[in-house]
Amino acid sequence: AQAAQARAHSYRSLRTTQVLVAVQAEPLIMALAFAAGGLPMAVSPVALDASLLAAPPAAALRGAAAVTAPAPSSGGAWGAVAAAAVAGAAVAGGRRRKTKMAAARAPAAASFVGVQAKPSLRGACMVVCAGATLPEGRKLRVAVVGGGPAGACCAETLAKAGIETYLIERKLDNCKPCGGAIPLCMLEEFDLPMDIVDRKVRKMTMISPTNKEVQIGQTLKDDEFIGMVRREVMDDFLRKRANESGCTLINGLFMSMTLPKSKDESYVLTYNDFAEGDGTSRQGIKKTLEVDVVIGADGANSRVAKEIDAGDYEYAIAFQERMRISDEKMDYYKDRAEMYVGEDVSPDFYAWVFPKCDHVAVGTGTVIDKKGIQKYQQGIRDRAANRIKGGEILRVEAHPIPEHPRPWRVKDRATLIGDAAGYVTKCSGEGIYFAAKSGRMCAESIVARSEQGTRMIDDRDLFDYINAFDAKYGPTYIVLDLLQKLFYTSDAARESFVDLCEEKYVQEVTFDSYLYKTVQGNNPIG
Repeated sequence: AQAAQARAHSYRSLRTTQVLVAVQAEPLIMALAFAAGGLPMAVSPVALDASLLAAPPAAALRGAAAVTAPAPSSGGAWGAVAAAAVAGAAVAGGRRRKTKMAAARAPAAASFVGVQAKPSLRGACMVVCAGATLPEGRKLRVAVVGGGPAGACCAETLAKAGIETYLIERKLDNCKPCGGAIPLCMLEEFDLPMDIVDRKVRKMTMISPTNKEVQIGQTLKDDEFIGMVRREVMDDFLRKRANESGCTLINGLFMSMTLPKSKDESYVLTYNDFAEGDGTSRQGIKKTLEVDVVIGADGANSRVAKEIDAGDYEYAIAFQERMRISDEKMDYYKDRAEMYVGEDVSPDFYAWVFPKCDHVAVGTGTVIDKKGIQKYQQGIRDRAANRIKGGEILRVEAHPIPEHPRPWRVKDRATLIGDAAGYVTKCSGEGIYFAAKSGRMCAESIVARSEQGTRMIDDRDLFDYINAFDAKYGPTYIVLDLLQKLFYTSDAARESFVDLCEEKYVQEVTFDSYLYKTVQGNNPIG
């Protein structure tokens, strides 16, 4: 029965993606077509679904009218591909800037026009309430494993609703190797104080394989910026806020869990508690914890994912050196970040120099050549040598980064969020905002479906969060995956990518979409 439910969920998610792809205007169809064949072609949503998404019969996409891709421009194949990529990024209709912040916080709303049909129960769904009412005085018990942005935001939302919440984090001073860029909308949406932001980046330099430099950020307003944070600072703030909201914070290492054999049984988590003892040993004291729900927020190497057989996924290796440079060189980076592309710094991603409070983070990443990561790190050192020469290496960091969602994200009363679920975007490698958002959405679903923690929940209640997240952000992941396949495959493509970034329209669409997490643009020709 569980397998049947999971298959039904996978089919529903696929149907949702197909409808979203089909009803988006020509730009996404164009981008998908280019990704499939490399050259412009006439394509319809129905044909596209069949060839790329292994869709059910075309009749499933009601109201989807065939469209024809525009003819290629005279700029050649890569000029056409560039136009397609711009179009792919401009999926939705443009929005006025004054509505962006509100849109970033608004719930997902997908609509499309279907053909007129006779009233029918076909496709109807039944909303099932949560499980049995819990005994008086007893609240739903939830363990969140992992105290990064996903886990901390999830735990905070649960605790505020009165749910008995435990947040388990093995390393309270953890410095995850991360560029640390957060969008402007995240500051307001998650009520983050400005003092956790080290730098306000208003300039971004894109550097091509031939070292051509393109300055982007011309379209930003005076009050717009990309926030640069240190993960150890932001994560600590979020965990403390969750603790202040009523969550029990456990400094411990999750080891394993015993799965319930019936809907009435609890999960029994085993962990090593580091808070007790003399503080000098990292062995910890073995303890157990009984809960009703388990949420895995423990990153790409999630132990919770392994316990629930969530399946494997492809991952990238991110490598980063924190480097202190001279004050003169640091002044150059006071409001600037750099992105380098080229086969010498990564065969399938980009390298970066991002500013922190008193140092810079210099790093790179790759999926297809993990063993060569040191070679690519040397590549970014060489490419940025004139700006980081003489720098003192303060810390060296490496970490796996997921490349796509796991095959299974829910099993019974356990689910995954953040990197554990695979919520990192291609092309940009962004994960902080989506981690925090997935944690909050998961918690909000549990709060609503358990009626403020007074009822038991089951997998159907957790699928509620999965479906909402996929519907809201699925198209973003699809478009960025396609852009990575278009532009990170050869140095010729990377040169075209950097050339494309000179266009003012491209900069406006890119920054607006990133800063406010609403896909922008309604003029793909620019």
